[in-house]
Amino acid sequence: MHCTGSMAEIFPTITAKNLNKKKVAIPDDFSEKNLIVIVAFQRWHQDLVDESIETLEKENMNDNHHIIEVPVIKQFSKLRRMRLDGVMRAGIRDYDIRQRTITAYLDKQVFRSSLNIPNEDTVYWFLVDHTTKAILLRGSGVITSEQLGQIKSASLKIIR
Repeated sequence: MHCTGSMAEIFPTITAKNLNKKKVAIPDDFSEKNLIVIVAFQRWHQDLVDESIETLEKENMNDNHHIIEVPVIKQFSKLRRMRLDGVMRAGIRDYDIRQRTITAYLDKQVFRSSLNIPNEDTVYWFLVDHTTKAILLRGSGVITSEQLGQIKSASLKIIR
């Protein structure tokens, strides 16, 4: 679990659909407040994502940040994508969770190298500035209370 700041790196634009079937551009469509993106690659990463989001929500981070989860899945045919999205939608009844879950079907290798993600062994999270799209902070694994403090202070520096 590491956590580093990186002012120069820009989060790449990804176009995908959330589980409410709305087309979304990440990070571009999240312009009113900073964005926390949690990227997952494996089905078993869901527990790590849920734990991180729970930590963020307990601290009311969703009041002044957009929080989204982005399962990154290899490119499939349209039919397989529709089927997989349907399975995920069926498993998630809550509108707000469906709204923040944005499934990205892309070339995983290209995506990972665009964000310097070394492997798919865990989840990766990014704090993205809402105006510049710069990655203010990044880390891997479940967000810890120490990292939560770093996210808060990185966001405060921008707000001031």
